[in-house]
Amino acid sequence: MLTIFKKIFTWWNQDTFGTKLKTIFTGKLVGKDSFGNKYYENKKGKRWVIYYGEIDASKIPVEWYSWMHFTPNKIENKHDFQKYDWQKPHQHNLTGTNNSYYPYKDKNVLKKKYKSWKN
Repeated sequence: MLTIFKKIFTWWNQDTFGTKLKTIFTGKLVGKDSFGNKYYENKKGKRWVIYYGEIDASKIPVEWYSWMHFTPNKIENKHDFQKYDWQKPHQHNLTGTNNSYYPYKDKNVLKKKYKSWKN
């Protein structure tokens, strides 16, 4: 019973009941990315994504990002994206995690800079 209420009233647990109905009745599946996210479009041209797992907008790869925001590119209608060997795999936003970028992870770097000023 609690899961039904979660589906109806909360958007952070994947899609809501309204989104599910909209997807069933008006949505046409356009494609799926490597993360398992599904991309839909209706006849009027509105586009949306159903995330796989946790909802995070940074989990959309660049190819699908351009499609979602109506940015024209030559591979938009193909959806078979060729990855080159120099391209890194897409990562979602790592802010607030242990893997986030921090320029001075080695705390001795800051001490070295100020130590040289003290002399």
